[in-house]
Amino acid sequence: MSVSFEGLGLTAELADTMTRLTQVGATLARMIARNGIEGDLSQAAGVNAGGDGQKALDVIADEAFMDALRDSAVIHYASEEQDDVVDFGTGSLALAIDPLDGSSNIDVNVSIGTIFSIFPAAETHAASFLRPGSEQIAGGYIIFGPQTALVVSFGNGVHHWVLEPGGDTWTRVADPRPLPQDTSEYAINASNYRHWPVPVRAFIDDLVAGAEGPRGRNFNMRWIASLVAETHRIITRGGVFLYPGDDRDGYARGRLRHVYECAPIALLVTQLGGGATDGADQILSNIPNRLHARTPFVFGSSAKVARVAAYYDLPHDETHALFNKRGLFRS
Repeated sequence: MSVSFEGLGLTAELADTMTRLTQVGATLARMIARNGIEGDLSQAAGVNAGGDGQKALDVIADEAFMDALRDSAVIHYASEEQDDVVDFGTGSLALAIDPLDGSSNIDVNVSIGTIFSIFPAAETHAASFLRPGSEQIAGGYIIFGPQTALVVSFGNGVHHWVLEPGGDTWTRVADPRPLPQDTSEYAINASNYRHWPVPVRAFIDDLVAGAEGPRGRNFNMRWIASLVAETHRIITRGGVFLYPGDDRDGYARGRLRHVYECAPIALLVTQLGGGATDGADQILSNIPNRLHARTPFVFGSSAKVARVAAYYDLPHDETHALFNKRGLFRS
């Protein structure tokens, strides 16, 4: 196994933890590449703590990460696939993880991934994870796609490694550049339009109106249904992602988890000069009230994220679509 974190100022404990994550990542990459040859990784395997259906690969990935971290510096392990925090007994770090993000895409050969967040461990499970995301000492993801890549921040920029195909060697490549502000892409699940709050509908209506609308330009919509894949695209070329809360039962706070999905993505995006909010408030400042708490999530180029928040601030009668004199939004 070959990966180097030299020159990044990591403690020995953090570097070892990252090495273990990449070891499991390399193993999962090979397994995913062979999906269907030795078994179907997309088979149903129960329901997780948040009520979402589990796939076989969800469980396999969770068990692999737990096994790899049991004798590491991680004492508190919080996973989407576990009801409660797993306590390994000793250590100085707390790790929260979505072992396999994008499960619905396993059987259709679309990019999926692992999202993780690392904090200094506190005395209790709650104190380790129910805290501002600004206290993370590392946050990032491994994406399994045409390339398997690691993208991570340790609080001073964002760094990028690519796994040698079929091997165990991770090569550091050029770090991502700051997010561009002048972008024409947005990501949202448009099938839920009728359920969205008025500010979100107004924002999207103004984008869909294109050059004839108040924004005065055309936009393209993207939707992959894999948070890791959406993030990787935005980090690569900008744009904005929205997963708002809506009026369906169980969706008032959206479906994404604050601790092990949104907080680490928010760390990456803000390190690149972007923004990350729940529609109005900064994700990295918000404190979740429970391990599996959900949050609405808007992230990407900072100007776009700020504009979404501005729609929430408009008077109610101004948030309806196509007020063509809304000069504030012509950019």
